[in-house]
Amino acid sequence: MKLESLRTAVCDANRRLVEERLVTLTWGNVSGIDREAGLIAIKPSGVDYARLTPGAVVLVDMEGAVVDSDGRPSCDTPTHLELYRRFPQAGGVTHTHSPKATAFAQARREIPCLGTTHADHFTGPVPCTRPLTAEEVANDYELNTGRVIAERFEGDPGLDPATTPGVLVAGHAPFAWGVGVEASVDNAVAMEACAAMALDTAAVTGTPRESASLEAYVLDKHHQRKHGPSAYYGQPGGQHA
Repeated sequence: MKLESLRTAVCDANRRLVEERLVTLTWGNVSGIDREAGLIAIKPSGVDYARLTPGAVVLVDMEGAVVDSDGRPSCDTPTHLELYRRFPQAGGVTHTHSPKATAFAQARREIPCLGTTHADHFTGPVPCTRPLTAEEVANDYELNTGRVIAERFEGDPGLDPATTPGVLVAGHAPFAWGVGVEASVDNAVAMEACAAMALDTAAVTGTPRESASLEAYVLDKHHQRKHGPSAYYGQPGGQHA
């Protein structure tokens, strides 16, 4: 993707966070990567979404050095960079403090997979990381946030960042990623919706229990029909009905 197009996509995706009601004030950011160029485009720190333009989107290299901008990149840039390094399938990363998913992160609990809506996007619960240590917070906090996310996936052979494209950082908030910039926002939207439905289910049944989780064979069927090698959901060319 040419860098101008990438900046425009990242600008549009950040504005979409407001439209999807995933952010309050400036609590969120989206980035995209051009792996061939070795550059990422990311929201400038603290800039209101309504004032964001493609030209204001900051370009940084894979070491985090600004290469084309007068502005300062998001303070979460080291986390985004670490996710791109550790998850080579990621083409976009979205970080929000969306209320329902953040509630699970603050409770330090995964979002359980209770139904087929969740299964359409994630092959099981959305995991939660361990808390960062005092040393990890004091030294390279944002980089270590990315590291504990990667650690959560690398430490569980049942987790695949390609099929579970999101995570909760304990005591913090959600991160999502996707094959492209828009896909990462889609997955953040889906995570917030699944968190909201899980909380509503808990209001009906009490705290969700493992026994209330969706049957594995139904989960697999729903995920595979949308994302598997023989997927039959949607239209040719990627149009969904």
